[in-house]
Amino acid sequence: MKFLAPYAFWFAATIPVVVLFYLLKRKRVVKLVSSTLLWQKFLAETQANAPFQKLRHNWLLLLQILLLLLVILALSRPYLAGDEVNAALRVVILDASASMQSTDVAPSRFEKARSETLKWVDGLKDNDQMMVLLAGANTEVKQSPTSEKAALRRAIESASVTDSPTRLREALKLAETMTKDRTDAEIHLFSDGAVGDLSEFENKGLNIVFHRIGERSNNLGITTLDARANPEDPAQRAIYTSVQNFSDREQTATLELRFDNQVIEVRNLIIGAGETSPQVFVVSQSRNGVFSVHLQLEDDLAADNQAYVASHLPEPVKILLVTRGNRFLEKALRAAAASVQLSVAQDSTDAASAFDLVVLDDTLPAVWPRGNVLAINVANTNWFDGISRVENPAIVDWRNTHSLLRYVNFDNVQISEALAVQTPSWAVSLVDSRQTPLILSGEIGTQKVIWIAFDTLRSTWPLRISFPIFIANAVDWLNPASGRDRQLLVRAGEPFRFAAMENVQNAEITLPNGTKRNLELDGRAREIVFGDTTAQGVYKLQAGTNQTVFCVNLLDAAESNIKPQSELQFGKYVQSEATSLKRANMEIWRWIALGALAVLLFEWWFYHRRTA
Repeated sequence: MKFLAPYAFWFAATIPVVVLFYLLKRKRVVKLVSSTLLWQKFLAETQANAPFQKLRHNWLLLLQILLLLLVILALSRPYLAGDEVNAALRVVILDASASMQSTDVAPSRFEKARSETLKWVDGLKDNDQMMVLLAGANTEVKQSPTSEKAALRRAIESASVTDSPTRLREALKLAETMTKDRTDAEIHLFSDGAVGDLSEFENKGLNIVFHRIGERSNNLGITTLDARANPEDPAQRAIYTSVQNFSDREQTATLELRFDNQVIEVRNLIIGAGETSPQVFVVSQSRNGVFSVHLQLEDDLAADNQAYVASHLPEPVKILLVTRGNRFLEKALRAAAASVQLSVAQDSTDAASAFDLVVLDDTLPAVWPRGNVLAINVANTNWFDGISRVENPAIVDWRNTHSLLRYVNFDNVQISEALAVQTPSWAVSLVDSRQTPLILSGEIGTQKVIWIAFDTLRSTWPLRISFPIFIANAVDWLNPASGRDRQLLVRAGEPFRFAAMENVQNAEITLPNGTKRNLELDGRAREIVFGDTTAQGVYKLQAGTNQTVFCVNLLDAAESNIKPQSELQFGKYVQSEATSLKRANMEIWRWIALGALAVLLFEWWFYHRRTA
């Protein structure tokens, strides 16, 4: 046992004072009583004539000395040293992601992590410091390095869990900055280990202590949700969702589909251990609204048992095709969406602003469109640093994970000639040859651009089924209405961005719990940004005459997999195992103070019993 405040033992000098009070002679007080029978013992104790009397055996004296010793011992703040090495600075990272809401540890993993962190605060020495970081989708500094335990407790007690996935990279980068080149500093992570890829810290040499929170993985979660026009009947909506079983046994559950919180359809699911059950609902929709899916079952994590998606009735897509005659492209554009209003011209003018998107097919326009554009074998000189040509470029790779290349394959596609450029900073390459990127996509300011480096008519691509599929994907990606629908589906913790339709000075956000937030805006701002999206549900935006509903969801399979990890993997060769070390400096003064209180109450009872 060691002591944080050994100077408190100086109070032991008060013990002789207590003894002195028992040595002093009591002054006699004349009392008129009816009988002295009951007072003989009291008078016998006060017979001494000297100022001091002989010290007699007295239980009250012993109890008072014991009480004083316990008080002195509590003031000295004794502690039991744990297995943890001493560190002058501890950076504590509290995982506040959705998986920490799991109730396999009562009352929840986050509450367990918070209570463990508070115990470490109690064990700080006077000169030690602690820093508290809250890690969810973003990292929040709850308390900068300090030795003030009250401030640390307030910071930890004010922390709250979120519905967002874990993004630990930012927290570890900040912790690395605070502990770099310090041998007396440690990073303490309180988490269940569902933290994503940490390979970038493989060679950082982080002095990290991983405190694993959690016991099991009994959970089913909704991992995907989307609403689209039904391919077989554009008048209907198809709701795509999937439910994944992350437990080690077969699970049964009920899945409800609701529209504006009214139940439309109910399905009973039986999902095997580790399996995923994709579900498709086909329903009619007569007005704009919100579809939601709800899992009805008892599992350890409730945060992934519901998801929401805003669904707007489809509107006609207005497309301007500027071409000298490309029947393949024209036919593919007409079939690209459920309702297409296609206009064909030989040049682009200022009237192009009335269209949702413009397709430039091997034609240099007199006026470049300001809206979204699909440019084929033509380029704005501001897009690239230099342009040359290459003969017979062979396709060697394509990015099939991009939404523009969904179900698109470029096998057996030959190209006669293509423009050769370097991939600019505003774009990503979707299809590559050895000499040049062949298809690029990106955004220049608010304008979306898809650039194809070759004339499709001088290739075999229009003869492949992948050509109309790509055109359909491109129309969906470039259509501003589709972009707005995608904007209305937000991952928890990520900012919501909405293009301002008019100049407004303020806006109002209604949170899922009904709380309203006012936003002060710059009247010249081109978009509204709202970052407090840590709670999933339906949000409502009121900006001027515009009213918009957007939905925030978890939809993260890695976060729904709540199995506690036994180690953190930092790259291929570096890992940090969950620690079993006890916290350092476990103070026990509270128990000693409680014992002193018990002695005080007993002394009070014994005195009154003795003198009664």
